[in-house]
Amino acid sequence: MFDDEKIKEGVRLILEGIGEDVNREGLLETPDRVARMYHELAAGYSDDAKEHLSKRFHVDNSDIVMEKDIYFYSLCEHHMLPFYGKAAIAYIPNGEVVGLSKIARTVEVYARRLQIQEQLTNQIADAFMKELNCKGVMVHIEAEHMCMTMRGIKKPGSKTVTVVKRGAFEDEKLENTFYRMLG
Repeated sequence: MFDDEKIKEGVRLILEGIGEDVNREGLLETPDRVARMYHELAAGYSDDAKEHLSKRFHVDNSDIVMEKDIYFYSLCEHHMLPFYGKAAIAYIPNGEVVGLSKIARTVEVYARRLQIQEQLTNQIADAFMKELNCKGVMVHIEAEHMCMTMRGIKKPGSKTVTVVKRGAFEDEKLENTFYRMLG
């Protein structure tokens, strides 16, 4: 999927566009480094949440399962600058649960793409509802966006919070339970 040559050429063009000498010692290998970096930062395009959520374990209860403080980073699709923060996901099983690491891996699948936070929150919730057929899911993401910190309005430390509720979590009582568990 990745076309390293296009990425490298794009980096060279940006460097030239800002007036840099692409043959300067410190920049000679920059296009290669940036291409390798994007393999890592955009790894989610070659990953599928379904794979991570397919190994499930039977349970006899339907108590809330929450994983919180899942740290992540992503790239804003508008400026290609990072945003980073933490996610909390709670779901109510419908007879099956996944291993806890699979919850964090699902966040990574979607975070490692050009993204907006609102979409990221929805994609995670939708994956849980579809793949686990759970009774409900709630996703809470809090992140700092470098496009708000480094450019434009320049407000370091400001956080964006997005919340998605599906199924049983649309009930106010369960939503309140989520927030109590979140702390």
